[in-house]
Amino acid sequence: MIDPGILNRLNADTAEERLDALRAEKARAQFPPINPRYINNHIHTWYSFSPYSPTAAVFAARSEGLCTAGIIDHDSIAGAREFLRAGSILDLPVTIGIETRVSMAGTPFAGGRTNNPDQAGASYMVLHAVPHDQIERVQAYFEPLREHRNTRNRKMVDAINQLTGAGIDFDRDVKPLSRWHEGGSITERHLMQALSRKTKPDLSMLEEYDHIGQLKKDFVPQIFIDATDECPAIQDYIAFCQDVNGILAYPYLGDVTVSVTGDKKAQKFEDDYLDELMQVLSDLGIKAITYMPTRNTDEQLTRLRALCDKHDMMQISGEDINSPRQSFIIEKMKEDRFSNLIDSTYQLIEHENGGKTR
Repeated sequence: MIDPGILNRLNADTAEERLDALRAEKARAQFPPINPRYINNHIHTWYSFSPYSPTAAVFAARSEGLCTAGIIDHDSIAGAREFLRAGSILDLPVTIGIETRVSMAGTPFAGGRTNNPDQAGASYMVLHAVPHDQIERVQAYFEPLREHRNTRNRKMVDAINQLTGAGIDFDRDVKPLSRWHEGGSITERHLMQALSRKTKPDLSMLEEYDHIGQLKKDFVPQIFIDATDECPAIQDYIAFCQDVNGILAYPYLGDVTVSVTGDKKAQKFEDDYLDELMQVLSDLGIKAITYMPTRNTDEQLTRLRALCDKHDMMQISGEDINSPRQSFIIEKMKEDRFSNLIDSTYQLIEHENGGKTR
């Protein structure tokens, strides 16, 4: 975890203040050597849910010796330009993208569960390597979807209040926890943070994030309302991603037995019908899979990687960071068998930079 004083400076109110703070920290920081095997393409920032601004996220990645870093927020790419500038300041190659849920209507999985713990018939998708001249267009695409999400968020706040009597007000208690006014999204974790502050107001930051993780696992299922209007149809979203020339990937989750991050319960996902799912994704035109090597078994990874080879799908690695206790390092990347994931990271960076690695 970043020193709290440094984190406060890197989480200043404006991007310019944050980037100025980063320049100052660069001058006095003693960074570890860069490890050419340490990559992570799935770092959340406070533009969805995280203790880190984009600037702080880049600093944290460099502080742990990563050779590259990637920003991925839910339904928002508002932090991308700051993330790119922060990477430039620290001479760290970075990549940008966005994560969202899509409707699987019109596919064999319209009523089934794929990689979404909360809802059947809706799948998470990650748009990687967004070309930099398309950032504003992607952000504009998601603006109405974020509004639809907030309509659902308000209903879930009502459900929280009915169950707990916490008296949470969406505008007063939830919105200020987010960067919605700068184009950020408001997630279920924000709702749990508001509940945590109502019920346990004296927690430290680490304790609060632990509590949020526990609430997400145990309480969100009690108040969750299925996402509908905020989920584009998968066919439409694929067409949009192709139009902006990003690299759309399906994030493999795999059946969970014990949750690494502590916020997912044991649950069945796509393993029972993974062969069929991969065929459907390939037929739809999805050419990449992203996965989390330290969160799956060797058996799961061997099967998935073989299917990626069969369908000629790009393999991307990233393990989502949204808590101050998490390390940015993907430990499995130390193994030679995952060298292809290092190569694909630089392919992402090259793609979004128009054929250049920087």
